[in-house]
Amino acid sequence: MKEDFLHYVWLHMLFNTLKLTTTNNESLSVIKVGCLNTNSGPDFLNAQLQINAQTWVGNVEIHVKSSDWYLHHHESDENYDAVILHVVWEHDSEIFMKNNQSLPTLELCNYVDKGLCDNYFKLISKKLKWIACEKEIATIDRFLLKNWMERLYLERLETKSILINQLLKESNNDYEAVLFKLLAKNFGLKVNGEAFFELSKSFDYSILRKTCFDEYILTSLLFGQAGFLEEDIQNKYFLGLKNEYEYLKHKYKLRSLNKNQFQFFRMRPNNFPTIRFAQLIALIHTHQNLFSKLMNCKGLNDFYDLFSVEINNFWKKHYTFESTSKETSKRLTKSFIDLLVINTVIPLKFVFSKSRGEVNEDDFLNLIKQLKPEKNSIISKFTELKITSENAFDTQSLLELKNNYCKKNRCLKCAIGNHLLRSNEI
Repeated sequence: MKEDFLHYVWLHMLFNTLKLTTTNNESLSVIKVGCLNTNSGPDFLNAQLQINAQTWVGNVEIHVKSSDWYLHHHESDENYDAVILHVVWEHDSEIFMKNNQSLPTLELCNYVDKGLCDNYFKLISKKLKWIACEKEIATIDRFLLKNWMERLYLERLETKSILINQLLKESNNDYEAVLFKLLAKNFGLKVNGEAFFELSKSFDYSILRKTCFDEYILTSLLFGQAGFLEEDIQNKYFLGLKNEYEYLKHKYKLRSLNKNQFQFFRMRPNNFPTIRFAQLIALIHTHQNLFSKLMNCKGLNDFYDLFSVEINNFWKKHYTFESTSKETSKRLTKSFIDLLVINTVIPLKFVFSKSRGEVNEDDFLNLIKQLKPEKNSIISKFTELKITSENAFDTQSLLELKNNYCKKNRCLKCAIGNHLLRSNEI
């Protein structure tokens, strides 16, 4: 048995979910399996479970054997303090947390069908295609491909609109509040996006609206809510923020998150959550009416100018609260601003225009084509297949193609698949 198979089983819930119990005979219900973590730390982040009818939100760690917890020295690693469930194939040892309470454990071998295991081992012995048409896609007529990619990009905008519309409904159509949540999510990037998003939802936006005029109070609010002010650090700036947050916490009856939800490992210092928080704070403090300003931006340079903000002087000399570093401006780079425009600004502007009946698809297509192509493993693989990307329109369309069509084997609903099937080129 291998851990990657157990990850696969957990991620896709390929086990009997009826009458799940822990090894201590506690009833267990899986609400959300969490997000697969490809960095150091627990295997799945921000999972949601019910154990004996009590709801828990936290992380999930997966091992072949329970005893691997101690083998990997997780008991002494604070990154595992927020683990709420240990998923194992074989329960061979009781695991205890720092509070000496037994860690809830699910022994998967009791719930996974034997046929699934047999199929898995047969499957990994075969050479699989990355996409069904990987040998033929380079032969597709460019005109057909570009037209299909335009449709894919607009579908991608519609998909992103689902979350935005949900947030608008929850906030009574407060676009500023929704913008903050989307910005927070995308400032966290792939690794910390969900944690940043949870932070943005951990307090009512009206509190931020009252505090955004004072950078110091705003800083104490966000860092305090993220759980970063719980430490005992003898630093004047830190202690001042901590004291201010205690006041806010009491005044608004706030409840902070666990800071272990935010990942630092295997990240460049400029991507540390602390730096991204500082940049987000500077942006919100500098532009109190950010939504209306973004909606009025016409070209790419307008966005670059708007997002060009100065962070607090403390963070110019720090990456964390503990130690100093060489002073740097730590401004948002153009490549990072591009990501914010791709994942926050354009989708929100699309929804806003649609609500007013003013959608001009060419405006969105022209803007996305001004942005440089994204770099990731999916785009690199398409490049190997001789499908190159000239701009972010191409990369966003290819991501939609791979994730919403190829992965789901929706070849019959794909323009490329239909063309190949009808032309007998496969």
